[in-house]
Amino acid sequence: MTTSTAKIIVCDGDQTGQELLTEALRAMTPELLGVPLEFVHYDLSLEKRRATKNEIVREAAAAMVETGLGLKAATVTPPEMGGVGSPNRLLREGIGGSVIVRTGRRIPGVAPVVATNKPIIVIRMAVGDAYGADEGRDGIAGEFNEVAWRTERIERSVCRFVSEYAFKAASQVDGMVYGGPKWTVSPTYEGMLKEEMDSASLRYPGVAYRPTLIDATYAGLLTDVHEQTLVIPALNRDGDCLSDFVLAMFGSIAGAESVLMSLDENLHPQVAMAEAPHGTAPTLEGKNVANPMAMLLAQAALLDQAALHLDYPAYRVAGERLRSATLAGAAAGIRTFDLGGEATTSGVVDDVIARLKS
Repeated sequence: MTTSTAKIIVCDGDQTGQELLTEALRAMTPELLGVPLEFVHYDLSLEKRRATKNEIVREAAAAMVETGLGLKAATVTPPEMGGVGSPNRLLREGIGGSVIVRTGRRIPGVAPVVATNKPIIVIRMAVGDAYGADEGRDGIAGEFNEVAWRTERIERSVCRFVSEYAFKAASQVDGMVYGGPKWTVSPTYEGMLKEEMDSASLRYPGVAYRPTLIDATYAGLLTDVHEQTLVIPALNRDGDCLSDFVLAMFGSIAGAESVLMSLDENLHPQVAMAEAPHGTAPTLEGKNVANPMAMLLAQAALLDQAALHLDYPAYRVAGERLRSATLAGAAAGIRTFDLGGEATTSGVVDDVIARLKS
């Protein structure tokens, strides 16, 4: 067992994304959590990304590869063509990320939108597919016959990582691997993920497996009663939409964390970057009302990863303390307006800090 300090690369962001990160970090200190922590900040604000032509994003990714741990605030992706684009894509490519894990779970004191009690874990492809695809337009701009196109690609190695990790996760929580791509319409492209799901099912014969087309998966999440935790492997674009949908089912997209991972061939995380999956909510900026729960839970998940990365169980204990304090506050009614409460952003964090101290 080693006991070195967890060195965390912190990617600062934009608008409420940065406000929530700043607030949540008040609850992530060595004094409160009892573990050594070091934070190195990189400014990934839109202004800085434009000024450096995204070089700051590449530097942050390289630093994460060195330390193995990252924490990211929400950032703005500008809509203009030919701009700096999405820092998320550059970070995923920079660390060699292959899997994004997002878990929808019951938020204490908050009734879910549908009658579901078991967690739903989305295992999303982190690279490829619609993100980073070659795209363009042919013809005269704005004319009736103008054509837009894009050429997408996925890699079998990433399909295998997503499928294998999904079955491994399901085996650990006594869950069911459920869902999948639209392999009937796209047997060559989307069928590659289905092939890897089928192969992984043979290696995990004790895991329940119910492959379901992506459109039927959405319907099933709303209408079926599931007795087990669901683990859903997904293509990049499908997983992006699906994870937001799942989190909203439990009450708020701001109620759960997201973890991007780079895995070795044995599915051991080499780099883990945790973040809140929601956006920057510009209408809430400066009002001290945005929900910090997802960022607090992202920090807890990163501490879990630090325990694995450093082989030091105290970080897992710290992560569980932070997670428990966050959920206990929600159960006690210390919630922001999106979860039916009246607490401020700083008020929620103050309550978490008080619980950690006690």
